This record gives sequence, C-alpha cells and structure tokens, in this order.
Amino acid sequence: MTEAIIQQQLIQSYNNHAEERDGMEISDWKLRVRSEYLGLLQEAGARTLLELGAGPGRDSYFFKNEGLSVTSTDASPEMVRLCRAKGLDARLMDFRRLEFPEAVFDGVYALNCLLHLPKRELPDVLQEIRRVLKPGGLFFMGVYGGNDSEGIWEQDHYEPKRFFAMYSDTNLLHAVEEVFRVVRFETIPQPDGAPHFQSLVLA
Repeated sequence: MTEAIIQQQLIQSYNNHAEERDGMEISDWKLRVRSEYLGLLQEAGARTLLELGAGPGRDSYFFKNEGLSVTSTDASPEMVRLCRAKGLDARLMDFRRLEFPEAVFDGVYALNCLLHLPKRELPDVLQEIRRVLKPGGLFFMGVYGGNDSEGIWEQDHYEPKRFFAMYSDTNLLHAVEEVFRVVRFETIPQPDGAPHFQSLVLA
C-alpha cells in the first residue's frame, strides 16, 4: 500500500469519526501527561505551541486556555472544522510538510498521530519537527507500542481501517535519539493486554 493511499484512508476514517472523537472522555492518564508537559513548557517560559494531528482540538483548547499561543494542524477537514468551532487557529496541513518558517515554536505537541506514519518516513518527519522548533524547544511525542509492527489494524472499528506503525521501546528511543535529546520517557500500561503508551518529551 502506497503512502498516498494510507494517507487518503486515514483522512476519510477521521472525517467519518470526527464527531465521535470530539465526544470521547479523556483518560485520567492522558490528562496527567498533558499537564506535566504543560508544566515543562511553563518552566521553560514557552509562549507558542504547535499541535500536530490536533483532531477535534480538545488538547489545543486546553493549552490555549493556559495562556499559550496555539496553532492546531490536522490533515482531516472535519477535524479542522471542529477545531475552528472552538475558536482555535486551525490549519489543514500534513505534518510531512509543515508550512512554517524555521524555529518559530517553543513547543510541538503530537499525541497519537505519528503512529500513523510509515516507519521509513519517521526520520524525515522528526527533522521537519526539529526545523520548526526554536533552540531549546520541547517536543511531546505520544504513541502506542511495545512491540514492533506496521500495517493496517484489522481489528479496527473505524472505517476505513487505519494504518499503524508501532515500535519497541528500544527501537523508538533509537529513532528519536537520531534527532532529539530525550528529556523524559515513560511507558503507561493499557487494559486487556493492549499496546502500552509511550510518552516522550524531547528537546
């Protein structure tokens, strides 16, 4: 399956499930991880934040209410619509090609979006994220993993079914350390034997 087809199906899937995702309850552990990242941004004196794969914009809205100047991006037109309905500066954009100058954001926040990226593309996307971060900026990356895999998730209840790329902890750290310094790394177990969550703050 080509990258173009993977991307087209992801966009359609998230368009189809945009309203559903907007109404989902946010897990307590996600609220904790988000707040801890905010604390690091505040300690660093951050003012500007870019969210990749913002979905319906609930995290962007949180960061905006905490005083940050937030730019939200997503490849799904329906998700961008929901972001704008919350008063967010939301833009239809692919994180492979960030349409911003170099070194303009104090932070970049990417929760559960980079796991849809084919593994061969991750190094270039990490470089693109680094390009738009200011020196000393903090990048939050949250994905699911624990075991190495790549492909369409056949048990997915979304239609079209989504593509996922997952990494062992060792391989994920190896990939990000080619571009960033690891400030914080945490794994969070999930119920029913599901892949655990990998939380990284990178500089």
